[in-house]
Formats: sequence, C-alpha cells, structure tokens
Amino acid sequence: MKKIVITSELEQYSTFNELDSRRQELVQQAIESSKKAYAPYSNFQVGAAVRLDNNTLVIGNNQENAAYPSGLCAERVALFAAHAQNPNMAPTQLAIAVHRNNEVAELPTPPCGSCLQVIAELEHKFDQPIEIILYGRKKVLIAKSVEAFLPLYFNKDKL
Repeated sequence: MKKIVITSELEQYSTFNELDSRRQELVQQAIESSKKAYAPYSNFQVGAAVRLDNNTLVIGNNQENAAYPSGLCAERVALFAAHAQNPNMAPTQLAIAVHRNNEVAELPTPPCGSCLQVIAELEHKFDQPIEIILYGRKKVLIAKSVEAFLPLYFNKDKL
C-alpha cells in the first residue's frame, strides 16, 4: 500500500480592503446579488458574480422552491447564465457572498458539491482555472482553482 497526501492551498485576507480593485468589484456584485436571492425557506441568501475573460460580469443568486429539488444555487445560476449568454467566453473568477439576517455573513461559505462539479466542468472545457473568492465580513478566502476544493474531480476524460 502507498499513502497519498492531497493538500489544498488558499489565500486568506482579513478585510475587503485588502483585495485588489477587480476582486472588490466582483465581491460587491456578489453581495448585491445576495440581497435579491429568493430564499423564503432557508433565509440563506447567496449571491454569486462571475467574470468572463472578456471582462463581462454576470450575477446570480439562489432560487428556492417549495418543491426542494427545483431550486438552484447562486453559483450555478451565475455560471449557467454566463455560459448561455457567452458560450465561448471562459469564466476566470467567481465570487460568492452570503446574506443572513439582513447582513453579510461573517465567515465565507464554500460552494456545494454540485456547484463545485459545474465549476470543474467549465475549467476543463476552457482548459483554465477559475479563481474562487469566498467572501465573509471577517475573512476572505481565495482559491486559484476548483482543485483546492475538489482535487480528484470527475470530468469527461474519465468517461
């Protein structure tokens, strides 16, 4: 037997002001989008903003439904909208922010497994990483690629 160790590397920032202006712009879009989320059941409002390689910004937010499997996460709403409107433009950055109790969450929230798989698919399709910015008022985490969360992700090469 051989043991394999897999590690992840993320950058951590203490405040919004430590981010460069492009990241700040994307995070601000995610925050604004989170305020518009439709989350009457969980009250967990998530906003996402995607930057494409032509600098286009596309936002999304979570959309809940009483028939629970019918809802969709903010990350997938934003990524699917970006891809539908700009199918040949690679996403380069994705910012995620959560709104709870009328304020932005203190700590960042990572994407769910389904969202990570969608991010992985787009990274694979365009053969380039997507920087993932997880925003919280007290901490900001930045991953250079989905591989920080999903190092052994499934893609079409495995079929």
